[in-house]
Amino acid sequence: MKVSVITLFPELFSEFLEASILGRAQREGRIDVELVQLRDFATDRHRSCDDQPYGGGPGMVLSPEPLAGALEALDARNRWTVYLTPSGRLLDQRLVEECVARHSLILIAGRYEGIDQRIVDLYVDDEVSIGDYVLSGGEVPAMVLIEAMSRLVGGVIRDESLHEESFVAGMVEYPHYTRPEEFAGRRVPDVLLSGHHAQIVRWRREQSLAKTKRMRPDLLDGIAGGTEGDGER
Repeated sequence: MKVSVITLFPELFSEFLEASILGRAQREGRIDVELVQLRDFATDRHRSCDDQPYGGGPGMVLSPEPLAGALEALDARNRWTVYLTPSGRLLDQRLVEECVARHSLILIAGRYEGIDQRIVDLYVDDEVSIGDYVLSGGEVPAMVLIEAMSRLVGGVIRDESLHEESFVAGMVEYPHYTRPEEFAGRRVPDVLLSGHHAQIVRWRREQSLAKTKRMRPDLLDGIAGGTEGDGER
């Protein structure tokens, strides 16, 4: 999988891309993340990439010329281009899967008040948000999307681990416990110590459903029989 990120701050990604599972996935050639410095495509000697908005208002807007130059250099018309913005579609597991299926993506990490709308009109295929709040730029959302996508690339995570994770089955994940058996007066649930696989599976399903009802009841709307304990999807 190939991901190119257009950003004013490529240095923010360095440790993130080298660490843990994502770092290993890159070393093994399963995912290739390319960082593109937007200033390299500036058209003036000051390497300016932003300007004041027409119509007035606070803040600055990323100019169209450098963005267009970067996007053309990355062959954007033949790749799926995503603009990270608070006004985009809310990122969820289904959207992550859609992005992975594209195989080759360009991510635009906006800054300031955003990017010139003409770039959105001409190049952007999708607009994605990681939540209903505002950040200083699109770099952190880009990292979130890259991390989520990398876990779905073949060979990066064991299949059995993926099947157990939150949202894969439409619900949040069940609670986890490890040694010691007792900590601060609280014991690991007996069922997890029983070695009885079917009972453990049932317990985990029940716990997952209960936690989803408590923390994310909105997810249950998409699960047939979700409120009936062990109902199937």
